[in-house]
Amino acid sequence: MPAAAVDDPAHAEIAIVSAMPLELGAFLKRCERVRQYSGHDFVFRGGVYDGIRVVVVESGAGRKRAARAAHAVLDAHSPKWILSCGFTGGLQPAVKVGQIVVADAVLGPEGERLVLQTNMKSDPARGLHVGPLFTGDHIVRTVAEKKQLADATGAIAVDMESLAVAQVCRERQVPCLVVRAVTDDCTTDLPAEAMTLFGETGTVRMGAVVGALWRRPGSLSDLWKLREQAAKAAESLASFLDGVLIQLHKATNAETGTLPS
Repeated sequence: MPAAAVDDPAHAEIAIVSAMPLELGAFLKRCERVRQYSGHDFVFRGGVYDGIRVVVVESGAGRKRAARAAHAVLDAHSPKWILSCGFTGGLQPAVKVGQIVVADAVLGPEGERLVLQTNMKSDPARGLHVGPLFTGDHIVRTVAEKKQLADATGAIAVDMESLAVAQVCRERQVPCLVVRAVTDDCTTDLPAEAMTLFGETGTVRMGAVVGALWRRPGSLSDLWKLREQAAKAAESLASFLDGVLIQLHKATNAETGTLPS
């Protein structure tokens, strides 16, 4: 990449939309010259990864905030790519905690279906799953609800933001890639407290944590396990993005218009 592009802090080649700081924290540790700033009611973290200027915008939970964050980062940085990255819940038995999901389509609760171009193929042996991802309006917490959603939609995983990001990218004619790391699979319930731990902006609500421990002291072990799974997922996501960003950068500069395989 030309040095002038790397040294231009006003523009990033690749933008990443994530809901919470924890999701991209491990990846940002691999970046150089990271700086944080705020704008449009969002927190941005920009840095350089292997000569590629990258910016992460923390949207908070839900489709409305994700759409606003995608517009904000497009207006501020004019990136050549937008990635929707973060955590996801597995809906199929083969999709395990710590593994990676790449969406070849994103689905919505009103029957929305947006196909995404990707040359990647599933490789379960390496923990990579390619398939449709469902974007819902709430955390899908129980085994029963996960099974019902999987049967109804055929999705392999679920989140709360990716459809909105993909829709903005289609509207603004910017290529989009959805990459998610699994924090919970279809064989276990999330603790009920997970529904209230995070605020709208994606920050941990400490009052909710204290309240959960007060009401159910046993929730400490459940929440600690969830934290460990989230940390594992964040590391998996960072490792996967290592290769993805380099390939996107090469494809963009070669002007091939193709995604990494």
